[in-house]
Amino acid sequence: MPVVALIGAQWGDEGKGHLIDLLASQARLVVRYGGGNNAGHTVVNHLGTFKLHLVPSGIFDPQTVNIIGAGVVIDPEVLLGELKELEARGVSTARLFISERAHVIMPYHVQLDQLQEQDRGEGKIGTTGRGIGPAYADKMSRTGIRMADLLHEQTLLNRLRVVLEEKNRILTRLYGASPISLHDTYLRYLELGHQLGDHVTDTHAIVQRALEKDLPILLEGAQGALLDVDYGTYPYVTSSPPGAAGACQGAGIGPTRLNAVIGVAKAYATRVGAGPFPTEIDGPAADTLRQIGTPWAEVGTTTGRLRRVGWFDAVMARYAAQLNGVDTLAITKLDVLDTLPTIKVCTGYRLNDAQLEYPPATVAVLEQVEPIYEELPGWMTPTTGVRRFHELPEAAQAYVARLCQLVGARLGLVSVGPGRDQVITVAEIF
Repeated sequence: MPVVALIGAQWGDEGKGHLIDLLASQARLVVRYGGGNNAGHTVVNHLGTFKLHLVPSGIFDPQTVNIIGAGVVIDPEVLLGELKELEARGVSTARLFISERAHVIMPYHVQLDQLQEQDRGEGKIGTTGRGIGPAYADKMSRTGIRMADLLHEQTLLNRLRVVLEEKNRILTRLYGASPISLHDTYLRYLELGHQLGDHVTDTHAIVQRALEKDLPILLEGAQGALLDVDYGTYPYVTSSPPGAAGACQGAGIGPTRLNAVIGVAKAYATRVGAGPFPTEIDGPAADTLRQIGTPWAEVGTTTGRLRRVGWFDAVMARYAAQLNGVDTLAITKLDVLDTLPTIKVCTGYRLNDAQLEYPPATVAVLEQVEPIYEELPGWMTPTTGVRRFHELPEAAQAYVARLCQLVGARLGLVSVGPGRDQVITVAEIF
């Protein structure tokens, strides 16, 4: 059976959790491979509505093993809160395992994240302030603390003593903030490690056994490919590789074992926070896309911030598909377009007298491009009750087909609402 990576093909918030929840029943293993609690997945199923930040969205299937991989940075208190809420609502977390190699978000990471963002002034990146960037920075500078360290008293004390000495110098001398107590932090995180201890293990062994038995594995992405630290709209990006390469790295699976990459994209485009957004719009059409006043309004799951909205950007989506080897496209929120008489799709960029096929690397240049639009007819009829692709209005089918053609991938899934039963399967995933 295949190993499938499901990644965001835009700037995040594409509805990945919605699809993982559906596909988990076909997989034996779901691995969340990157990001931290700066990501949020909203899942609606027979148990209710859930907002997850660290726990994989496959947790609702009782037969599926869920793993938080080594590529994730974990705030233990946030994770414990999620686990308690799930258990309180009747969802078992017994089959959740955490990689002992995953890095821990410490209190100084959160504090530094917020102080650094304040210092940027008008150049704010739009970070969630949850310590993600500083935690990944420490990981790369080899001063990070990992989940395994929380289970070993002396190791934790030794590492924390060295790290806090440096962090407290930065906090007190650079920012004028109060130092963080070694004693209090040590005891607090030792206790957090104890509470999570039953879940922390060598997940490499679990993944390898699944591969040896040829079991279906689903790799769950967070954020989107356009927020990739290398290939996204830098510096308005996340601190990890959220694409297919990051899926292999974060899950501990060799790239040759990856059988398919599903790119998830909304039928339009959204972005939270600062950064270039060539197809951004305002006015009545934007109000329609935002769905203000509905339970599914375009508001960030994690931040609560109102999302910026715009037309589908095929330049960006094609770029993301090429970088990540996307072979299957999943289109979400098609129903949001139901009332629009015409729908625009960006097929290229114009910069001065030149036409661009790819997004420029420099933000200042990207902010100057003019989208080249193709206008398609709307269908002006509800699609939320449709369960088969051929039953969609012809104009809706044509719109989706055009997106796939522009992106260069086959169609796999289309969603016309937040429920499991509102996902139309066009091509088998496993």
